[in-house]
Amino acid sequence: MKKINVIEETSTGRNKTFKDLTTGTIMTRAQFVKKIEQENYPDYHVRLIDGIKTPVSNPNGNDKDNLG
Repeated sequence: MKKINVIEETSTGRNKTFKDLTTGTIMTRAQFVKKIEQENYPDYHVRLIDGIKTPVSNPNGNDKDNLG
């Protein structure tokens, strides 16, 4: 089940704002990254993409729960 939804992207398509569908919490990319690094979201991890920490879904073979 999808737990996080992307609610805003930059003009280049980078995910910018996220919503936790369980709690209703709205987070910036930096806030979400910090929570992932604090192990609050075990189904997600952080990748460095173009020098920017970027939250991504852990691979599990299910495209329906990917960020996007």
